[in-house]
Amino acid sequence: MNEQQSNGNGHQSLRDVLLREAERGEVGFFTSYNRDGKLISYYGDNHPSYAGNVVKAMASAKDGYPHVVELFADELAALDPATQHERDAEWDSFAEMLDDRLTATVHEVIRLTPTIVEIVIRAPFAAERFRPGQFYRLQNYESTATVIDGTPLLMEGLALTGAWVDVERGLISTIVLEMGTSSRLCASLKQGERVVLMGPTGAPTEIPENEHVILCGGGLGNAVLFSIGKAMRANGCRVVYFAGYKKGEDLYHQSDVEDSADQVIWSSDTGDEITPRRPQDAYFRGNILETMVAFAKGELGEQTFPLSQGTRLVAIGSDRMMAAVQAARYGLLAPYMGPHVAIGSINSPMQCMMKEVCAQCLQRHIDPVTGEEKGFIFSCFNQDQHLDEVDFHFLNSRLKANTVLEKISSLWLDHLFAIR
Repeated sequence: MNEQQSNGNGHQSLRDVLLREAERGEVGFFTSYNRDGKLISYYGDNHPSYAGNVVKAMASAKDGYPHVVELFADELAALDPATQHERDAEWDSFAEMLDDRLTATVHEVIRLTPTIVEIVIRAPFAAERFRPGQFYRLQNYESTATVIDGTPLLMEGLALTGAWVDVERGLISTIVLEMGTSSRLCASLKQGERVVLMGPTGAPTEIPENEHVILCGGGLGNAVLFSIGKAMRANGCRVVYFAGYKKGEDLYHQSDVEDSADQVIWSSDTGDEITPRRPQDAYFRGNILETMVAFAKGELGEQTFPLSQGTRLVAIGSDRMMAAVQAARYGLLAPYMGPHVAIGSINSPMQCMMKEVCAQCLQRHIDPVTGEEKGFIFSCFNQDQHLDEVDFHFLNSRLKANTVLEKISSLWLDHLFAIR
């Protein structure tokens, strides 16, 4: 415990104490910070007496609460019971504000393509804290989930990157590719429905100043690059954006892509051609690597800057797309690239998304020169990783780990939808 000193009126206040190091077997909740009567307390797994598991971490709050209350002993003793109703009203107002700004509700569900859905969530505090490149954990409540033939349509937690935020309105946009059961259930969310939204989490993307940046987006990865490209341009960077799609009809939010780059080179493997809407933009029929080569050769018109001037490359897409970009920089694209930093946003499987807890998202790194193992990264802690160090074979294996269960649950969902 702390060494108590009298405050002159018979009471001993912790605000006037001299803190000392806790002895063996003694639990201390306050740090050595003590300035103008303000102290810092800490709890949870970071507390040495409560480290090790979630139950102990939760117990720290229960054990620490009396010590925090003791800090305010003088104030509590001086309160006038006759004005309690005023304090109650003030608390009710404060609690109402917290409920409004902490509670996440579905604002809108928008079908963008036959397989892509945009979920706009109202969660003011979560929107205020978002930085480009971060993501959220989205899940519905079992208590409000639709039940079909005794089966609640309950989602597991999904890691969804923020496409855009509207801080003034407290809105967050997340874009979902319908692949497994949980992602397919996102389209069933209803306007006004309360949901679980954790975050933002993950490390924000590094936003350089006054650099020439190459963005490579594949399919759903283009939704992630909206906010990143805009932030880079706002920081004085010039941005050339290669936006690739398997089918041209998969394009969505074309204006957002345009706003995130000085020049956009559109491409699609099949389907509709994408019509550029700005004079500096262009379209190419082919995959993203073929598009970059055509651009580098000058076949797509005037260049905002040549690839050789790019000092940073950010690739976001499927693991196969990013692996192809990783390899092409030393093969197909090597004659056209200058010295640069290459970053990939790694889409590892995620479960807890609480930064280094469950280890579902572990990503193996290798030395690009020797091929030897360098170590492992928790992708939910830092999803932006040096492209040359990422072991994409390892990532592909991890992504396939639950494929059988996902297919079975998806078939069961088809059955439930058929009888609904």
